[in-house]
Amino acid sequence: MKLVSRLTLATSCALMFAAVGANSASAAIINYGFTVDSPITKGEGFFSFDDSSFSNDNIPVALVESLNFQFDNNSNIYTEKDDTEYPGYPVVFPTTFLTGTESVGLQYVFPDKANPSSSITYDINGYDFAVTSADNIQIGSGKVTYRQIPEPTTLGGSFIACSIGWLMKKKLTSGKKVRA
Repeated sequence: MKLVSRLTLATSCALMFAAVGANSASAAIINYGFTVDSPITKGEGFFSFDDSSFSNDNIPVALVESLNFQFDNNSNIYTEKDDTEYPGYPVVFPTTFLTGTESVGLQYVFPDKANPSSSITYDINGYDFAVTSADNIQIGSGKVTYRQIPEPTTLGGSFIACSIGWLMKKKLTSGKKVRA
């Protein structure tokens, strides 16, 4: 009986992970979160893009489909439409050649909404963040970090597989208690 229970668990887990893998492979919208950290300001945001839309250039780029960013302690929300060269920007590009690991970088330039008359612009270029004055003088810099946000199907599949494993383990341990 133990063998049948374990085979059932192994089969259900294998099927679950195969189904989750198939859904993930066919999905083209990729979501990333990013954090800006500089001595002047900090903030967090997220963006999404279609990974099948990368250009065939030496450094391929894909247009950002959705972007939301907000500086800490600031009520203004920046979107893809705030890029100074929208609708051709913002874009993402693979950064494997920079880091050796598979990731992307964002290219996004946007004006200061909190003080529009200041003519200050913020520039996210890969892992670099810069604050530039109207005279094109850099007045601050910092770093950008990225993290891929898992797809809901991956999270759901993992939850279901773990739940099945927990139930099977509980069933096996309760069966042992009854026999003793």
